[in-house]
This record gives sequence, C-alpha cells and structure tokens, in this order.
Amino acid sequence: MPAPHWRPRMAEVLSIRQSGISTVQDLGRFGRSRYGLPVNGALDQYSARVANVLCGNDEAAALVEITALDFSCTPSADVLIAVTGAPAEVTVGSVRRPQWEPIVVRPGETIRITGIRLGVRVYLAVRGSVDAECLLGSCAPDTILGFGRSLHDGDDLAIIAHCPTIDHPVFRHPVFRVRPSVPRFGEPWTIDATDGPDLTEFGDSAQRLFSSSYIVTPRSNHIGLRMQGTVPRRAARGEVLSRGVPVGAIEVPAGDELLVLHRGRGVTAGYPVLAVVTATSLSSLGQARPGQTVRFRRRTVAEAVAAYRAERNIIGALRRRVATVFHALRIPILAPQ
Repeated sequence: MPAPHWRPRMAEVLSIRQSGISTVQDLGRFGRSRYGLPVNGALDQYSARVANVLCGNDEAAALVEITALDFSCTPSADVLIAVTGAPAEVTVGSVRRPQWEPIVVRPGETIRITGIRLGVRVYLAVRGSVDAECLLGSCAPDTILGFGRSLHDGDDLAIIAHCPTIDHPVFRHPVFRVRPSVPRFGEPWTIDATDGPDLTEFGDSAQRLFSSSYIVTPRSNHIGLRMQGTVPRRAARGEVLSRGVPVGAIEVPAGDELLVLHRGRGVTAGYPVLAVVTATSLSSLGQARPGQTVRFRRRTVAEAVAAYRAERNIIGALRRRVATVFHALRIPILAPQ
C-alpha cells in the first residue's frame, strides 16, 4: 500500500519577541531578469540552503534572514529548527544550543540569537517552512517594488507544517550529529572571481584587483557592496553602453571605489565590468561586514563551475545524512511545496 500523501497545513506561529533587522527570505526570483526584476533572495545562499536541509525542508523553502542585530522568538508548538550563517550565541530556553545542527524547541521556549560576529547574517529555518506571500514564485523582498516582509516586535509568523512531537534524545547525542560543512567566517574574506567582459580595457592595472586588499564601506547593502582600495583604472576611452549585468559583476565607476553587484542589483548598468564573483563566493560576500577586508582571487570559468558542483555535492550528501536520521526517527522529509 502506498504511503499516504502528507499535505502541509497552516498550523502554529513563531511569536517575534525581538526582531532586530530580520526578513522572510528564500533563494530568490529566478528567470525574471528579462522583465527587469532583480533575483534578490538570501545573500548567503549556502547557509540558507543548509538551514533548510537540516530541517528536512526543500532547499528553497522560506526562512528568516537575521542581519547583525539580536533576534528572539517563541513557538506556539513543537518545532524543529536550524540556525546557520555567521557565528552567534544561540540559546533555547536559556540553554546554549549549537549552530549548524537540528534543534528541538518545545512550545513556549524562547529562541535567542545574539552576538552575531565575524559575518553579518544568520539564518533561522523551521521544519515545514514559514508562511510568506509570494510574487512570481518567490517571497524574496524587493525594495524597488515595495514587496516582501520585514519582521517587527510582536509579529506572529505562521509555520506551515505538520510537526509531530520530536523531543528525542538522538538530537542531543553527538554520535548522531549530521556534521554539515561549515564555511570559514571572518576577514580577510577571499572572494573568487572570473575575468569580466571589459578586463582588457584596464590594461596592466587590471592586476590590481587580484593583488590588493579592499575595505567594505558602510554604503554597502543587498544591491551591491562598495569597496575602497587601490582601484584599477580604465585605459580605454569612450562611453560604455548600458547592457545586462550578472549578479556578482565587479564594476569600476568613476572615483575611488569598486562596486560589486549582489542579488538586489538592477539588471542593466553602464559601468565597465572588470570581473565577476563566482556563485560560491557570492555567499561569502553576503557575509562581509562594513570595515572588513576583502581580497579577490582569480579563477577560470572551469574552476568556478567545479567549485559550484562541489558545493552542490556537499549539500546533497548532507541531505542524505539528514534523511537517514529522520527515517530512523520516523520523521518524513518534506517535499517541495
């Protein structure tokens, strides 16, 4: 007899006690650049994906992105959570709990995430995901359109799940920890980049990008990071026509700054593109704090593709380990919604 089909339902809520700077995110709005819409989504995609996998969710499920400031919330029912991203102090009911592992939380226990350091963003996933309004297939906020959900003190964030009571000693025993690969956090951030379409226009000065250090300025945000340092100078003359630009484009506008476009970038621009940050390094770039040091490392397209495939294999292996543990505990892995 086939297993009964599980249907998610609106169940309980996370009551937000201290919101800090937090939003409901997913992996972004793909395939919409042709209509002029940025992709947006979680700036540290690796941490967001792993948080969801640790909860048995689809990688692209909605979760909470917490930026820089302290955050706390209380569930109204049994939940399974995972906290990934930059190092922080995570407590449940005043008891210290680990990041990058599944955590069982009982009704009424307060989850606190404080002291975010080295990086700037932490991700909180809940088994079954959280409720969020979608636009063109994604709940990712878009500041230009005025779409998306920022959380505030006193908000109730609905949990979409059938979450049985799962307070089981397996989750507290180190033998059964699933050990995800945790990236390095902290400066100097080493950011891989491939050659951009306008590299030759910078002549010999293009090498400055890969031999110098750059400081992230406070003017940085989800649209792009501005960096100060020894900026390559364009040797070619003439205007650069506006054209489509990828996420991760390293542009050199007039002045003494580099501009690195991130997931909220506009889809067209008219500055020369010196290089393009690789897909795997975009997650590290999303963790860089103002004042921290960044160094760029030159990579070929083949090396960038190999690194992306290796990261996907790491997440796939983690998903299989989680599935093995959950199967032993009779906790179903949730299908994409």
